[in-house]
Amino acid sequence: MFTGIIETLGRIVTLEKEQSNLHITVESAIAHELKIDQSVAHNGVCLTVVAVADGLHTVTAIDETLSKTSLGHLQTGDLVNLERCMQMNARLDGHIVQGHVDQTAICTAFIEHDGSWEYTFEYDSSKGNVTVEKGSICVNGISLTVVNSKANSFSVAIIPYTYEHTNLQHVRVGSVVNLEFDIIGKYVARLMQR
Repeated sequence: MFTGIIETLGRIVTLEKEQSNLHITVESAIAHELKIDQSVAHNGVCLTVVAVADGLHTVTAIDETLSKTSLGHLQTGDLVNLERCMQMNARLDGHIVQGHVDQTAICTAFIEHDGSWEYTFEYDSSKGNVTVEKGSICVNGISLTVVNSKANSFSVAIIPYTYEHTNLQHVRVGSVVNLEFDIIGKYVARLMQR
C-alpha cells in the first residue's frame, strides 16, 4: 500500500527485454536503502525490487503490467516517480493507493497559470472508472485532487513543489500517464452497477 506522496525521482538507466518481460534499472537517491523483495511504486505501478547495487535498483515488469500501464513507453533517461510502500505507523498524507494501475490516460491540455499548472487528462470511461469533483486520483503515482470532473476526463491543479519534485514537469499534451482511481469510489461504482 502507498500514499501517492512521491519520495524521489529515479532515472531509467537500462531497459532489458527478456522474453515478454522488461527489466528496468533505475538510478535514485533511495536505491542504497532498498532491499530485494521490497515493493516500490514506479509511476504508480507497484513492482518488486529484484536487484540492488551501486545506487541502482532493478525491477521486472511482466507483459500484463506492460499492456495496462505506460511502463512500456519508458526510454533510457526518462524520470520515474518513486515511492516505497507505506509504513503502518506513518501518517497517510495522500490517500490510499494500491499501486495497481487501472488504466492509462492521455494529457489533452496543459496550462501554465501564474505560479501553478493545470493538466487535463482523457481516459476510456467504458472501463467503469469514474472521478468526482474534489475526489482523489493517482496520476503517475501522485496523489492529486480532481477538478473539472467529466464523464471521460478530469483536470488537476499542480502546485510548484509537486511540479518540481515529480515527473509531471515533463508531461505535455499527448503524454500517456498511469491512473489509479480512488479505491472507495471503485467499490461504490461496482455496487451501483449491480
